[in-house]
This record gives sequence, structure tokens and C-alpha cells, in this order.
Amino acid sequence: MKSTQTSAESTSAADKEHDGFTDEERGAMKARAQELRTAARRGPRAAKADAEGEVLAKIAEMPEADRVLAERVHRIVRATAPDLAPKLWYAMPAYARNGKVVCFFQSAQKFKTRYATLGFSDLADLDEGAMWPTSYALTGLTAADEARIGALIGKAAG
Repeated sequence: MKSTQTSAESTSAADKEHDGFTDEERGAMKARAQELRTAARRGPRAAKADAEGEVLAKIAEMPEADRVLAERVHRIVRATAPDLAPKLWYAMPAYARNGKVVCFFQSAQKFKTRYATLGFSDLADLDEGAMWPTSYALTGLTAADEARIGALIGKAAG
């Protein structure tokens, strides 16, 4: 009796489920490795001056919808928590305290998602009971949204 099983090789690409990293995820990991190599080559003073320029340059490269959001988030973070230092983190704008990321902006285009994200690390002081949000979808920003982000950044920065 012949076996009716098909080998994994004979299934079509459409039938396969992707279980590895996407091209975008691999690109972000490579970017992070490059950021670490670049930071290691610089002195601490040069890193601070260059980091904000790198963040602004990365924001300028974004498609218009993401760029507008990222610029506004950047202005809010710098105004609300000037002690958070801008830096690149996985090729995205991030803001750190003592070198550790507290919050970050993730472009929708970068990972081909329908919205950009404002995210917070575990270092953000956002604890509220036993459960609280650590990321927010951004599709546009009203004055009320900007005020809310300012409050979140202020709380996160402690």
C-alpha cells in the first residue's frame, strides 16, 4: 500500500506558516547590533551629541504619516522629560535614562503594521495596580492625545 503522506518540501509556500523572523525583524536586529558597535566606538560625550542627531535623521527618513507622529512625540518627550536622552533603539527613536530605554516610537511602515506605536519599557513608572498598558497605537494626534502622551511620558520618566 502506498503512503499518501506528502513531504514538507512538496507543500506550497502559501500553505507554510512562517515561524522565523520576518525580514523587518532581522533588519531591526541588525540595526541594533550596528547601534551597539557604533556606541562602543564613541566616547560618552560624543554619544550624547550624536544620538539626538541620529534620532532626528531617522525620523526624517520615515514616510510622511509616521514622520509627523514621530516628530510630535519627539517634541513632547523633549519638553516633558528633558532628562530622557534620545537614542536609536532597533533603528527607532527611543528615550533613555542612564542609557536604558524608558519609551520608544515604532513606525508603522517599519514592521508593515496599520498603526505606529508609542511603547514603554519596564523601567517606565506606569504601574497601576496589577495591570496597565505598555504600548499605545497612534494613527493621529489631537491636542488631547498630545496632553495624554505628555502625562504618560511625565509619569514614565518619574
